[in-house]
Amino acid sequence: MFGFDPDTFGKFNAADYDDTQDPGTTDAAVALISEVAAKGRLLELASGTGRITIPLAQLGYDVTGIEGSPDMVATMRAKRGGEDIPVIIGDMADVAVDGSFSHVCLIYNTLFNLPDQEAQIRLFANTAKVLKPGGTFLIETFVPKLDHFTDNQMVRTRRLDMESLWLEACNHDPVAQTFHFQRVRINHDGMKLVPFPMRYAYPPELDLMARLAGLSLKHRWGGWQKEPFTADSKMHISVYEKLL
Repeated sequence: MFGFDPDTFGKFNAADYDDTQDPGTTDAAVALISEVAAKGRLLELASGTGRITIPLAQLGYDVTGIEGSPDMVATMRAKRGGEDIPVIIGDMADVAVDGSFSHVCLIYNTLFNLPDQEAQIRLFANTAKVLKPGGTFLIETFVPKLDHFTDNQMVRTRRLDMESLWLEACNHDPVAQTFHFQRVRINHDGMKLVPFPMRYAYPPELDLMARLAGLSLKHRWGGWQKEPFTADSKMHISVYEKLL
């Protein structure tokens, strides 16, 4: 339905990403990544506008980012502390980086931005290549829930106030495991369309991708506070370790 290149997300979202996409978990995410990560080189995949990368660098980590969107990187560069962090522009599933890392992280559902299972498998393999033996790979994603869908379609209100109306429509393909969103934002300045495709996967499938890459599940939590992961969890934080 949508033709997305690695930089397409940034073209639609970079200008207001920090205002519209703040999950409210930044401090908790940085704290847990700091706890999990060894004191060594750290790589953030899809580093975006630096929401996680900059605080980690300020804590003293040697951080490198990979980001598909030059627009998102430009937003990070304009922030204090973001101007000197090395970022490689490219597709996180394939782009090469120099050297090895003690820890890699990929948060806020961004794994699902990759368009299909093959790209997600390549990402795990590419990550394993740059991890040191014993290194860890932390992923945050939602757990797919289909309760809101009728006949594989869904429309819901995301924001409604005196100044704006945000609607979200989505088509679901259960065979390809894809969501194709169109987000409609209406305010006094007009209307903005923000399309967004996702290819979701449940935790057991991610575990298999990790195993194929030589990674083993070390931790799984239901949130950034290390909540237990249960059948009712809406998200998971999974930490994979590179086998020796």
